[in-house]
Amino acid sequence: MCVLVLAAASVYGVLQRRRSGRVRVRGRDGDKRLGVAELGEGLGERATLVQFSSAFCAPCRATRRVLTEVAGMIPGVAHVEIDAEEHLDLVRRLDILKTPTVLVLDADGRIVRRATGQPRKADVIAALGEAV
Repeated sequence: MCVLVLAAASVYGVLQRRRSGRVRVRGRDGDKRLGVAELGEGLGERATLVQFSSAFCAPCRATRRVLTEVAGMIPGVAHVEIDAEEHLDLVRRLDILKTPTVLVLDADGRIVRRATGQPRKADVIAALGEAV
């Protein structure tokens, strides 16, 4: 019985690790838009990377570096970081379940992609290609 539990936990851990950080489309996000009122800042001319973080989240710091670097590389892309603990109403409305969560917005503020966990730089760049 113990071996079965360990095997099941290992499979779950591997699957969870593979899913973490992947940028994907969520059907429920297609009609949701964010603007200055929700973000506290203006949208980027071409796209916006919105990062939901918390104070004691180690992957959030690495995600911040990746998103800041990508936003600096691509003209017209902005990076906005939101403290999830201070904006619980927005977190609930957008179904943010863990930090970091990254939303990729197009120029109109429509959510086109979402990543839960620390995304890879190449995945963020590919997601931006679809948003711009």
